[in-house]
Amino acid sequence: TPRLYQTDPSGTYHAWKANAIGRGAKSVREFLEKNYTDEAIETDDLTIKLVIKALLEVVQSGGKNIELAVMRRDQPLKILNPEEIEKYVAEIEKEKEENEKKKQKKAS
Repeated sequence: TPRLYQTDPSGTYHAWKANAIGRGAKSVREFLEKNYTDEAIETDDLTIKLVIKALLEVVQSGGKNIELAVMRRDQPLKILNPEEIEKYVAEIEKEKEENEKKKQKKAS
């Protein structure tokens, strides 16, 4: 099972299933705490979508300001190109719109 560790300057380390560092990390971490489930990471596509959804919580202008790399066991690091990221962003935005329409229908 892959593991993710974060070490702070004092040498204390923490194990995470998902984490964020840097500006906006708190918002991203809160999003991941609410939305990270085993079902949400069943496939690479679902995992990438979850990550992009989390980043969109703090990044303006869609996928233009997102860089994403995927690590797999026994494979080289794969950096997603901007077109791939924009494809995921478009899917996420479409899902959001559909969910909003469903909510509006229920409220009517």
